[in-house]
Amino acid sequence: MPETGVPGVLALVGGDEFNPGNEQQDRMLAEAARPGPAFVVPTAAARQGPEKAVAHATRWFKQFGLNLQALPVLKRADANSKDLAALARTGGFFYLVGGDPGLVAQVLRSSRVWRAIFEAWLQGSSLAGSSAGAMALGSHSLIRATWPNRFNRRPTEALGLVPELAVLPHFETFGHRWVESAEKELPGATLLGVDERSAAVWIKNEWLACGPGSVTVIKGSKSSPHPPGSKILDLAAPVRMLPQE
Repeated sequence: MPETGVPGVLALVGGDEFNPGNEQQDRMLAEAARPGPAFVVPTAAARQGPEKAVAHATRWFKQFGLNLQALPVLKRADANSKDLAALARTGGFFYLVGGDPGLVAQVLRSSRVWRAIFEAWLQGSSLAGSSAGAMALGSHSLIRATWPNRFNRRPTEALGLVPELAVLPHFETFGHRWVESAEKELPGATLLGVDERSAAVWIKNEWLACGPGSVTVIKGSKSSPHPPGSKILDLAAPVRMLPQE
């Protein structure tokens, strides 16, 4: 169990969560979870069947000894619910599912529930986001800029847990096609390309590349792929105080 007052494990997952291939990072998250409820947060799937995302997560994490329950934050009113924020404060594990990249930050940013999740993580609770959920944990989420071109992306303010960072999930399949527009729109930021079923994991004060794929750090003209099991040295540590403060 994590020491009180030490931030918990944090995982930025590249998508295709709750499926084989994710075992390494999900086991790390489960083993590091604090006592208390284990929550799946289906915000990103609010328009795409959140109950399916919750059921999928619940089935998957049983193998790691966790009985997940939903933290039902689907709209802004939910995120500012005092009751849901009080419930979140008791959590020992949080997983933000994939779905709509813009919706997570739009719903959670500067809310009571996000503050409660952040404070629980500061005290050692495990926290993960996959795809849209991972994107929301950086400083900016990359959302579609033009229709129908889904590879042209523009930034929107995210939750800011990892500063000056934009996550590019599904990097080996289509996320790599976002790099050009992301670099144009966020010239000073670090771009983090994460392959599906893989993750950048913050544990014991360092970042590790986990899962079967790679994690690629892009800053300016430098692109640094990190194979599974390697340390990620060129990525900022998570913040201890939220940007709004």
